[in-house]
Formats: sequence, C-alpha cells, structure tokens
Amino acid sequence: MFEDFRGMGRNFWLYTVGRWISQAGWVVQDVAVPLYVLDKTGSGAMMSLFIMAELVPRLLVNPIAGVIGDRYDRKKLMYGLDIARGVLLFAVIGFNLLGIYQLLAVQMAMSVMGAFFSAGIVGMFPDLVGREQLARANSILQSGGQVLRILGPILGGLIYAFGGIKLAILINAVSFFGSGLFEILIEYRRETRELSNIREVWDDMLEGFRFMRNSKNLMVFVSFGILLNTLLNPVFAVVIPYLARIELGLSAVKFGSVETTATLGALAGNLLIALKLGERSEDFLFHAIFVQLFSIMCLAFVTHPALGGFAYPSLLGIIGLIGFFNTLVNIPLFTKLQKAVPDEVRSRFFTAFETVMMATTPLGMALVGPLLDAAGTTVIILALTVPSVLITLYYYLRFRETVINIGSETAEVVP
Repeated sequence: MFEDFRGMGRNFWLYTVGRWISQAGWVVQDVAVPLYVLDKTGSGAMMSLFIMAELVPRLLVNPIAGVIGDRYDRKKLMYGLDIARGVLLFAVIGFNLLGIYQLLAVQMAMSVMGAFFSAGIVGMFPDLVGREQLARANSILQSGGQVLRILGPILGGLIYAFGGIKLAILINAVSFFGSGLFEILIEYRRETRELSNIREVWDDMLEGFRFMRNSKNLMVFVSFGILLNTLLNPVFAVVIPYLARIELGLSAVKFGSVETTATLGALAGNLLIALKLGERSEDFLFHAIFVQLFSIMCLAFVTHPALGGFAYPSLLGIIGLIGFFNTLVNIPLFTKLQKAVPDEVRSRFFTAFETVMMATTPLGMALVGPLLDAAGTTVIILALTVPSVLITLYYYLRFRETVINIGSETAEVVP
C-alpha cells in the first residue's frame, strides 16, 4: 500500500500538497464571506448574487479557458494564477476593499481566474502519474479535499469570529502563495502552440465541442453523465435540504450533520479507492450507480410516519451511503475520461464538458424548486430517480462494454 503511494512520484505530491494548501485557505474564506455578507446586509438575495457572481463568469469564460489551457504552458498557468489570486487578496486587505459590491467584483475576478486555473490543472494532472495509478491519484487528491470540507466550516467559523473577514482573506491569500511555490517545483514539459490571431480562439473552442461530438464512445459516456447529472443534481442541491429542514424540521446542528455525514461517506469511498481498489474501481462503475440510485430512492420514504423517531438516523445512514457510492461513481467516471482524452485537446474537452454540465443544471433546479411545495419530497424523489434507474438500465444493456472499456485506449482527435 505505502509502496503504491511512494510510486506516485515527486510531481504528484508537489501538485497534491499545493492543491490541499490552496483548498484549505479557500474553505476558510468560503465560510467567512457568506457570514460577512449576511452580517452586513441580512439579505438572502445578496447571498444569491454572490453565488451567481461565482458561477456565471466561470460559465462564460470556460470555453476560452480551455483553449488557453491547451495552447499555453499549463504549469505557468497554475502557479501564475495561484500567485495572482494571492496578490489580489492581499490588495483587498491592503486597500480595505471590503464593501459588499467591492467584494462582489473580487468574487467575479476570482471566478474568472479560477476558470483559467482549472483549465490548466485538468489538462496537466493526468500527465503527472502513470495511467495505472490515475484512479488512486484522483482519490488521494479528493480525500484531502473531503477532510478539509469536514474541518473547514469549524475553522472558518472560528477564524471569522476571532479575526473577522480580514483574517479569513489573509489566510486564503497566504495559501495561494504557498500553493504556487509547490507548483513551481513541479517538473513538467510539453510543446505549446501559442495563438497567432483571435480567429484561432473561436476555432479552438469549437474543436473542443467537436471532439466530444465526433467520438462515438465519448458521446455515449458524456450523454450518460449529463442525463444523470440533470436529473440527480436537484436532489442534492434542493430536495435533501428541503427534506431535512422543512419536512423533518431538523435543527441547525442536525441540519449541518447531514452534510458532514455525506462528506464522511465520500471520504470513506475515496479511501477505499486509494488504499484498496485503485484502478479496479472502474470495473464496479455500474454496480455503484445502481446502489447509489437505490439509496437516493430510499430518501423518498424517510418521512413515512412508520419511521417515527428513526427518521433522522435513517436519513443520516442513507446520506452516508449516497456519499460513499457517489465517490465510487465519480472517481471512475472522471478517471476514464482523463485516460480517454488526448493531451492536445484535454483542457478544451473538460471545459466544454463542464460548460454543458453547468448549463443543464439550472434547468433541473428551476423545475424542481416550485414543485416541492406542491408535491412534497416523496413524489419529487421518485419522479427523478425512477427515470434515472431506467436510463442507467438502458445504458447498461446497450452500452455496457463501451462504458467499461472507455479509457483503455486514448481517443483519436477527429479533424
């Protein structure tokens, strides 16, 4: 086991530790900013505006970021943007740019820089470890992120209570510099083709979508992921919070424990892949999807009167299972795509994929939200999970070999 970890290599650990450092700082700020906004404005609408300020700019620049990630030096993009974000946050503190609308502008700038940073790392990461180690590498990286998600809300709250928004932003600024220093030490070389005119940006953006469309196997895989994401994302983002807070009437502490349980389940799944399954996790993809869907379907019956006082512990048990099997689905899915997409279009493919996923998500949210008050969670959960089961069964019966075998060979770039 430990030999496997050492076999990941120096570049992987420099990258991973750097990402954990920046994630730690970001988690602290991510807790502090909503608290600060609510303390200053008391407005839920303003909170929504901050969320949109992070999502919309990223959605708009993602395709361009993918072009830059494939054309330019990904390592320089990584450490350059980490250091640039650190400089921006130091400027926020130094010039006291702590007004609500000033922070909103900073949020938008951070979102744009984050999009270009992500385009670089998503293209670079699969080259830092061997193909046979990729699933384990992804799970190790995600495990650290899950631990930070468990500790982050507590640390963020304490830091905000002790030093306010300035201390939280300072810690995040320092973390970006620390991450950048680790990334500078990574040994990474690839040939680049810098842009010569603006027309190439458009052509390259379209190439990312064309590559996705022209690969039949990838289209099977991507369409499957998009369909399930569109149907199930509203369950995680809207239905479960509504079920816990409104229908079960959980206290704030118990409500928080639901998210913590999901994170612990996801951490357990990541550790299983990192310590035991490795690449074999890809073989259990459909099994994990079916169990996850069954677990989500069980949520429909948590509010049944027969459960009585067992409703809350039942909810925690189901949420833990969902978190666990969600990891056993997502890590193999992402690993297969990393293996299947060639280096020269990797950043464009993943930003195009993320853009499509982000674009379809609001549709499900918009439909589910208003229906919850009228129909309740039982009807909505079944209305979303039953089609998901049928879709998964269809892909299993018709495309099982395609899905299981994708990533065993790198897809060709189709002109």
